[in-house]
Amino acid sequence: MSAIDWVNGLMDTLGAPGAGIAIALENLFPPIPSEAILPLAGFAASTGRMSLVAVLLWTTAGSVIGALALYGVGALLGRDRTVALAARLPLVKVSDIERTEAWFLRHGTKAVFFGRMIPVFRSLVSVPAGVERMPLPVFLTLTTVGSALWNTAFVLAGHALGANWTQVTDIVSAYSKVVLAVAVLALVAFIAVRLLRRGRPSPTEVSEPS
Repeated sequence: MSAIDWVNGLMDTLGAPGAGIAIALENLFPPIPSEAILPLAGFAASTGRMSLVAVLLWTTAGSVIGALALYGVGALLGRDRTVALAARLPLVKVSDIERTEAWFLRHGTKAVFFGRMIPVFRSLVSVPAGVERMPLPVFLTLTTVGSALWNTAFVLAGHALGANWTQVTDIVSAYSKVVLAVAVLALVAFIAVRLLRRGRPSPTEVSEPS
């Protein structure tokens, strides 16, 4: 059974709450894509299987619940443990982590809000928010508004397209691939810079007399 068949069966059994459960799980297991679940839920609403308003409310609730779970993971890890784990990764320095931390402290609200509209990152952004202990009311507000905008756009698209709802998935799938490609290129560039710096002699080695 495919993921789409499973989600469809869940909505047949539970209605709009089934769509909310699927979206909550999507936050924890990104391979279940929201860009497939949401248009399908919109299509289901267009056939009268469930209320459109209920779909919007339940999917947004599911997004918030899933994000809260990941926020909790970050909060449980805490800064010191996260830094210790990340510092063990090859080519990662504590200074890199500290710079990332400083960036998140300056731009965390924008990252959480706009991150809810970027595939893959929409789930992961909740973890650093928890690590940095972003005030929970702020996190909930940003996550709820950002998720509501993302969910509404896809649910309404599926509702409008009806049986052709898969067109939405095809378009966003291409968008997701571009986002992932950019992320991979950024990672490759980071590793390349680290390796080049390792290969260069230190200033003390260069100035050392023969």
